Amino acid sequence: MKNRLRVLRAEREWSQADLAVRLEVSRQSVNAIETGKFDPSLPLAFKLARLFGLAIEDIFTDEQ
Repeated sequence: MKNRLRVLRAEREWSQADLAVRLEVSRQSVNAIETGKFDPSLPLAFKLARLFGLAIEDIFTDEQ
């Protein structure tokens, strides 16, 4: 699954650690999601969407 997480984070000038604190996850989890090595759980995807004020579909897209 592709995502715009890195771009959204950079627009706010947040480090991976900053985002991790806001999401209550590890910095390594943020990195794994950004690089596509890990797809977030549905609750975490909703948390990301609320944090950025976007729909989940505006952050994550199917790779097909």
